[in-house]
Amino acid sequence: MKKRRIVLQIVFSLLPVLLVLAVFRVYPIAVAVIKSFTNWDGLYRSDFIGLRNYVSFIQSGLFWMVLRNTLILLANVPLQVFAGLVVALLLYEKVKGWRVYRAVIYIPQIISAVIIGFLFKIFFGFNGPFNAVLRAVGLGRLAIEWFGNSYTALGVVIFAVVWFSIGWQAIVILGGMSAIPTSVFEAAVLDGASYWQRAFKIVVPMLVRVLEFCIIASGVWTLTQLFPFLYAMTRGGPGFETSTLDYMVYLKSFGLGFGSDYGMATAIAVLLLLLVLAFTLIEMRVANRADDWS
Repeated sequence: MKKRRIVLQIVFSLLPVLLVLAVFRVYPIAVAVIKSFTNWDGLYRSDFIGLRNYVSFIQSGLFWMVLRNTLILLANVPLQVFAGLVVALLLYEKVKGWRVYRAVIYIPQIISAVIIGFLFKIFFGFNGPFNAVLRAVGLGRLAIEWFGNSYTALGVVIFAVVWFSIGWQAIVILGGMSAIPTSVFEAAVLDGASYWQRAFKIVVPMLVRVLEFCIIASGVWTLTQLFPFLYAMTRGGPGFETSTLDYMVYLKSFGLGFGSDYGMATAIAVLLLLLVLAFTLIEMRVANRADDWS
C-alpha cells in the first residue's frame, strides 16, 4: 500500500511536466507528421496525398543540394567545440583580465543572429573591410566576391557560426573544468606535465560527458537554427547553393518563387527531424563506445 502511494505521488508530480511536453512538443510534432502526408494549404484544405510530398522533394534537384549543404555545415560542429575548448583552456589559467575576457567572448550570444549575419555580409562584401585590407597589403587578387559561389559563401557562414558559438562553448566547458579537483592539476605539475599535456591528457578525458553535450547541442542547433545567418548573409544563394533543410522549410512555407506549399514544408521539417534524431543517436553511440574503450 505504501509503495503504491509513493508511485502515485511520483506520477502526479510528473503529470504537469508531461502535460506541458505533450501539448507543446508531442502534439505539434504529431500534427506536422500528419500534415506532411497532405496538400495542406495552411488553413482548411488538407487532402491526403500519401508520400507525394516526400517523393517530389527527394526527386527534385534541390534535395541533394540542400542535404549536402546541411551536412557540410553539420561537419563544422567539432570545429565549434574545439575552438570553445581552446578558449576555455586559456581562460582557465586566469590570465590578467580573465573576467573581462570571459564576459567579452559571450557578447555574440546576446546579439541577434540576424544582426551578426548582416555584419558578416558587410565585412566580407566585395567592397567591404576584409577585401579592403587584402588590397591594402598587396593581395588584391584574393579580394573576390565571397558570396559569389557556394564554397566561399559556405566558408564565410561556417566562420560566422564558429565565431558566434565560441563563447557559449567556452562557458559550458569552463563549468565542467571547475568541477575537476585542483589537486589533479597540482599533481600533474609536480610530475612535470606541460600545459598542453595537462590540457589534452587530463582535462579532455575528464570532460568527455561535457564535450558530448556540447557536440549534441551544437549539432541540433546547427541543423535547426542557422536560418537567421543564411537569410541575412546569402538568402540561400547564389541560386540555392547555400540553402539548407531548415531554410527550405521557410522557402516552401512563404513562397518566394515557389508559391506556398505547407504540406511540402512540413514534409521537409519531418525529414529534418529525422536527421536530428539520427545525428543525436549516432553521436551518443560513439560517445558510449569511447567510454568503453577508456
